[in-house]
Amino acid sequence: MHALEMTAIEMTARQVERLENYPEMEARLRQHHTESQQQAKRLEDILARHRTDSSSLKNVVTAAMGDVAAVLHAPAPDEILKNTFANFAFEHQEIAAYTSLIAMAVKIGDTESFPVLKQSLSEEQTMADFIGTQIVPTTTRFMDLTQAGNTAGV
Repeated sequence: MHALEMTAIEMTARQVERLENYPEMEARLRQHHTESQQQAKRLEDILARHRTDSSSLKNVVTAAMGDVAAVLHAPAPDEILKNTFANFAFEHQEIAAYTSLIAMAVKIGDTESFPVLKQSLSEEQTMADFIGTQIVPTTTRFMDLTQAGNTAGV
């Protein structure tokens, strides 16, 4: 999960650098970038409490994957749509992973980790809900910008 959060940090950083025509998405991605950093710190604290740490190799590889994912969509004229779809799917992957971690914490009686994992899960669910509500407006804005001959991708 820590590696997933490192990917989220990289993906959001790359995407907000390029957003100019979608201010609501940019603002929410900036906020979620900060949330992802806090979530990674929470996970580091949990790992330290269990006398372990995150896999440096996994973190490097998955962070690079976040960079690659953002770069792959950049040349596409519909970059904003591709990023929106990818972000929606990614948030649901994080929701599943946090749900699993919570089940693990419950199973081993780790009552200290439970509330911070629930907080992270709630943040991920809120972000997924936001993206879900933005698919139609983002698509519509993309189409309007394209039709007007403006830069529509980002």
